[in-house]
Amino acid sequence: MIMTPVSIRYMVDDVATSIDFYCGQLGFTVEQDARPAFASVTRGALRLLLSGPGSSGARAMPDGRQPVPGGWNRILLVVPDLKEEVAHLKSAGLVFRNDIITGVGGSQTLLEDPSGNVIELFQPAAH
Repeated sequence: MIMTPVSIRYMVDDVATSIDFYCGQLGFTVEQDARPAFASVTRGALRLLLSGPGSSGARAMPDGRQPVPGGWNRILLVVPDLKEEVAHLKSAGLVFRNDIITGVGGSQTLLEDPSGNVIELFQPAAH
């Protein structure tokens, strides 16, 4: 069986700003750059499609609804030291929706990209 990357599409307000955020702050690599409409970035087996206002993914639905950034669905990135990662990202002026919370499975927090899409940063509990 051939393993292919898992692809997720995020609607973004500005593709260039999103590339800078994902590559500069979260360790993604540019796979395809078709600015200003679209880009894809990768991190491990995750391929994130960044669809700007001019992309085909941003076209209105038949009923008139428009795909927009934000919401609560999210990608989850595992980090080795959540407190350290949060401190680093906050020092870069990035926006979080909440403080770190801890449960049985580990600790997590919700980071927003420049368009308001959510990235969950997660540190598994030590077992």
